[in-house]
Amino acid sequence: MAAGAVPTSFTGLKSRENGVGFAKSLDFVRVSDLQRVKFRRTKVSVIRNANPGPETIELQPASEGSPLLVPRQKYCESIHKTVRRKTCTVMVGNVAIGSEHPIRIQTMTTTDTKDVAATVEQVMKIADAGADIVRITVQGKKEADACFEIKNSLVQKNYNIPLVADIHFAPPIALRVAECFEKIRVNPGNFADRRAQFEQLEYTEEDYQKELEHIEEVFTPLVEKCKKYGRAIRIGTNHGSLSDRIMSYYGDSPRGMVESAFEFARICRKLDFHNFVFSMKASNPVVMVQAYRLLVAEMYVQGWDYPLHLGVTEAGEGEDGRMKSAIGIGTLLQDGLGDTIRVSLTEPPEEEIDPCRRLANLGKRAAELQQGVAPFEEKNRRYFDFQRRSGELPAQKEGDEVDYRGVLHRDGSVLMSVSLDQLKTPELLYRSLAAKLVVGMPFKDLATVDSILLRELPPVDDKDSRLALKRLVDISMGVITPLSEQLTKPLSNAMVLVTLKELSGGAQKLLPEGTRLVVYVRGDESKDELEILKSTDVTMILHNLPYTEEKIGRVHAARRLFEYLSENSLNFPVIHHIHFPSDTHRDDLVIGAGANAGALLVDGLGDGILLEAPDQDFDFLRNTSFNLLQGCRMRNTKTEYVSCPSCGRTLFDLQEISAQIREKTSHLPGVSIAIMGCIVNGPGEMADADFGYVGGAPGKIDLYVGKTVVKRGIQMEHATDALIQLIKDNGRWVDPPKEE
Repeated sequence: MAAGAVPTSFTGLKSRENGVGFAKSLDFVRVSDLQRVKFRRTKVSVIRNANPGPETIELQPASEGSPLLVPRQKYCESIHKTVRRKTCTVMVGNVAIGSEHPIRIQTMTTTDTKDVAATVEQVMKIADAGADIVRITVQGKKEADACFEIKNSLVQKNYNIPLVADIHFAPPIALRVAECFEKIRVNPGNFADRRAQFEQLEYTEEDYQKELEHIEEVFTPLVEKCKKYGRAIRIGTNHGSLSDRIMSYYGDSPRGMVESAFEFARICRKLDFHNFVFSMKASNPVVMVQAYRLLVAEMYVQGWDYPLHLGVTEAGEGEDGRMKSAIGIGTLLQDGLGDTIRVSLTEPPEEEIDPCRRLANLGKRAAELQQGVAPFEEKNRRYFDFQRRSGELPAQKEGDEVDYRGVLHRDGSVLMSVSLDQLKTPELLYRSLAAKLVVGMPFKDLATVDSILLRELPPVDDKDSRLALKRLVDISMGVITPLSEQLTKPLSNAMVLVTLKELSGGAQKLLPEGTRLVVYVRGDESKDELEILKSTDVTMILHNLPYTEEKIGRVHAARRLFEYLSENSLNFPVIHHIHFPSDTHRDDLVIGAGANAGALLVDGLGDGILLEAPDQDFDFLRNTSFNLLQGCRMRNTKTEYVSCPSCGRTLFDLQEISAQIREKTSHLPGVSIAIMGCIVNGPGEMADADFGYVGGAPGKIDLYVGKTVVKRGIQMEHATDALIQLIKDNGRWVDPPKEE
């Protein structure tokens, strides 16, 4: 079904098959082509607003090829400023979740749930660190029995932090633990459906209806019990554990994730139970963001206002894990979405609280200030499916003395700011830029910085520094310098940084013909100020909004800039330039970069990153920049790890084993390895991974290629070597580079 405009006076219809009804107090209508190819049926449902009028609104497919049409710009309250989405309040014990309350912070224990003393000790440590809610895995009767002791012990120690039971495959256990824990997390992919076998299933309409009735039969007792005891439920869809039924019908997609959750939500609503929240987790931040947006767009259609639990699952450890979480969670917080969050790290659970709090504070501040820009119309951003806007890379021109084609990278560029002091030790500088050295001469490698910003040029008579710059230019590394520097101390073949004001004044005419121009743009300029871009040959744009700006939102200003460029068919590459102030904490820098630049890159908006922080280590800034591009599924420069955060189900020391595997495999760009404590969610958890290292039994490891187990029951002491051999057998291994 194509996008189009529909009058809001359309007659309202109701469809029993998917439970849609009239949406209330909404300013749009929705048309959904419910054609189910395998069922050979086609129905169209139209939901109108309560006060129909003569106006029409524009609809678009929710994602590429999707039969669902959603209103444009209605996955959040506002596309031009951060306004927190209004939700109902869900009570988890004594903690309220929803838009009228702070963004709640939570994590999950890693102890064996049957070890009551250890679990109680860890919950207290987590609570003391500042968490609002703690989740505990409950996989069987022994664990459920232990939950009563855990709860009683905590109460006796004056710890009233709400506890959440994490349930997979065990409806009877959920019923049992609902008597003592304040919230139950159910996974729609495996609560009533069997574990996914990745089979393509065929259903008749009658068979499919029977499956839905089975889900209702299994889930209803838990809903009724939670209603009786005043408990909450999290309907927690996971991209890696969708059922074969859902995947056969909707595909392994954000759409399937939403439908899987809605099947359970409709049962809750049918039973007049509304104390529940949604989550749409994935290890891929791009998929995660799309799924939440689609979920909220559908909730707007239905008139629902349930809160959201945000998280990127299996994010990993260290800066990688923080970056992935910042990209996914931060993107949604910038749009006013999210009421409780968890940063899933392969680290002790109390270590998750600090980055979680930093992210929550970022979202809180943006919403309180309503950071944004003046209203603008947005027509070109694709918020439900990733489609990258690739800026036109620099091309060679007649008369060019050097090759400019390498100053940007087709998969995403990393730029770095370099000082005059660094030029005094050229070989150290080349290494810092991750260039290869051959007899002291630099050459570009897989993860070499593409261009540098030099705010001050060396004096004309500083031959050594200028030779160092010439050698960088000779390997097609861009050297960008301000207009004033280039006019007073010209450097051959440098790219010149100018402002819009300088461009409008014609200052570029003072430069030699053919000089490459890099333009600074804030994004909140008037259209008149941006007009000069139409008549200027621009090599790239640096989008830079000063960090001191409080009311203007960096993300919204950039979206406005991209809209202007698209409307005027200006295909200039855009680099996100963030200049952090002194004394910025490392975690704040990672989270700030992920939430601000990542929020744009997951929509395909942008061609690279330039991070500056005066007191931060150069290598840290470079690595963070490449991590950001890889987290946004752009430029892959190192091994990708899908690593679960550990829980009571984990069958080995995840942190220790992760460190061992990383040490031996971190030099394999393009290879993705899943390190999973168990396989509770099924091999779909490794949807993004090429190889899997999974706890199969105590002391035993199973190895996977994709979603297929290829070796079982390997003794743990031999498992890492077996994984390396498996990578070699599949032709993905290269030997580590020799130290220079």
